[in-house]
Amino acid sequence: MKAFFQGMTGRVFLVLMLGIIASAALTQYLAINERQRTLQRYRDFHALERSEQIISTADVVLPESRIQYLKVASMGAIKLEVANRLPAVASELSEFGATLANRLGKDYKLQSLVERPEACERPTQVYSAFPLFGAGTGVWRGTCESLVVTMPDGQHLKLSILPPRQPAPTGHNEYATFVPFLLSIAILAYLVARMTMGPLKKLADAAKNLGNDINHAPIKLSGATEIRTASAAFNAMQARIRQHIAQRTEMLAAITHDLQTPLTRMRLRLEKVQDPELQGKLLEDLSAMQQMVKEGLDLARSMDTTEAMQRVDLDALLDSVCADAADAGQEVELKGRAAMDMMGRPLDIRRCLVNLIDNAVKYGHRAHVTVERLAGSSRVRIRDEGPGIPPGQLAQVFEPFYRLETSRNRSSGGTGLGLTIARNIAEQHGASLSLANHANGGLEATLVFPEFYAGK
Repeated sequence: MKAFFQGMTGRVFLVLMLGIIASAALTQYLAINERQRTLQRYRDFHALERSEQIISTADVVLPESRIQYLKVASMGAIKLEVANRLPAVASELSEFGATLANRLGKDYKLQSLVERPEACERPTQVYSAFPLFGAGTGVWRGTCESLVVTMPDGQHLKLSILPPRQPAPTGHNEYATFVPFLLSIAILAYLVARMTMGPLKKLADAAKNLGNDINHAPIKLSGATEIRTASAAFNAMQARIRQHIAQRTEMLAAITHDLQTPLTRMRLRLEKVQDPELQGKLLEDLSAMQQMVKEGLDLARSMDTTEAMQRVDLDALLDSVCADAADAGQEVELKGRAAMDMMGRPLDIRRCLVNLIDNAVKYGHRAHVTVERLAGSSRVRIRDEGPGIPPGQLAQVFEPFYRLETSRNRSSGGTGLGLTIARNIAEQHGASLSLANHANGGLEATLVFPEFYAGK
């Protein structure tokens, strides 16, 4: 789940979800408030009609029966009762009182009381399916007051306009009706996020595949116009890069290949040199040149990705490479098991491992190879017992033809291409290659290979 929300799809989904929920909550809040205002206006109008009806009827009821009538008629939010004493009245008539007095006529005298009914200050509640942010609760904001009505016969009655009663229970959970709404907007937000981020994910995967395999199939043009344009531009860029790499590889391979013939002729002619000392020096220089040509060819091959990828047993390959090195007289020790397969080109991976082991034996006298299984990958560490490399030059040794000024120079047989070739091969297989000076001495090369998953 954490990985989902760290990606663009999860973030777009979260923004859409929160935006829609916030908009829905605001709309619901405004709708509830508007409904409350409408209800208040309706209640005020109903109170006005009911008050006029009760007062007009009380006027025609006989005085001795009026008290009994008032008990029966005052059972709701509108109460009319006999005022045994005249309470304190306000200097001005309220808006509700003025409207009621106008409807009753000049035979009735109305006065607003200073003291409001206690129920006006009590929190009340009107029906609300979703009481968001307190909407639907609180103090009643409609008409709530007391009036003194002087009847035509001179009797004083007290009219109280009270808040509505509590709403009747609905019999079901209103929040449950909100669940389908949340599910629908969640599905909608997820589909929009997938539709928006899907093409970008394809472009990201294509860029990743381009780093591992320059000959990877181009992106299929589909989707919106902007995505199709970006995909076409990416395919064109991949084709240009592939062409440039092919031209460089062919040029390097041609040069190094063509150099082998004159170098062979020179070796044959040097055999006829009479001076043994001069002959030895010339043959030594010629051997160095032939080694450079050989590694130049290896570098060109390391850039070639035409060999088909296949499933490779890493443990079997390591056993074979270390056994061959031991047969050649090199001191190589292998520990651990990867117990995993990987996708790769067996000859290239072998060349990468051989270069690293040769370097360890040549400059550190002995190679300690350790392999271990990690989550979704395997790690191969090759450590020597040499002097190591200055920290400032750990990254530079991967550059072509770069040599250190100490034992790792041309006189010891190095041409500066071995690590370059190894890194090229590792990157083409989605692996990483790094160098570090070991705490117990020597240089340690670390290779991390991704695991092969069927169908991936």
